[in-house]
Amino acid sequence: MARVIHVFRQPERFVAGTVGQPGERTFYLQAAQEGRLVSVVLEKAQVAVLAERIGSLLEEVARRFGAEVPETTPEEELDTEPLSVPVEEEFRVGTMGLGWDAESEAVVVELLAATEEEVDEAVVLDDTEEGPDAVRVFLSPVEARAFASRADLVVNAGRKPCPLCEEPLDPAGHVCPRQNGYRRTTPLAEN
Repeated sequence: MARVIHVFRQPERFVAGTVGQPGERTFYLQAAQEGRLVSVVLEKAQVAVLAERIGSLLEEVARRFGAEVPETTPEEELDTEPLSVPVEEEFRVGTMGLGWDAESEAVVVELLAATEEEVDEAVVLDDTEEGPDAVRVFLSPVEARAFASRADLVVNAGRKPCPLCEEPLDPAGHVCPRQNGYRRTTPLAEN
């Protein structure tokens, strides 16, 4: 069966978001353009890495190509709205690709479906007939910076870390290794 590549050359929206309560959240990336809406599932760590790598790519593009790249996200560009509904999983992301299209001066994000076998790097950011399904999104430097900013906010909006061990605190407390296994049910008082 031929692979499906969902291409968004001028997305109206490309955002990271979650469904569920902290500690039980499912992370999504969602792209929308001209009535099309595609949502893919990925891990929290993948969202964090993608945001970090987009920031690094933007710095490199500004340095090497002289592209105009914003240092920070203009407030009016930051999308704070919830994910669009219905949130229907197209696929779970396995491999991610990131690049710069000098012709259109756009950051290209490609998300490939997880597969049983190892993905050949040649299919990333390519239109080959064989390979996993993909979502490919083209973002201006401003849109890419805004995506990375929101992704950082989404990743950091989860459970607060324990002040002793830095592990996430559950609402019912957690067994802190720094307390020799005693369950802490109330947060530490700040001095």
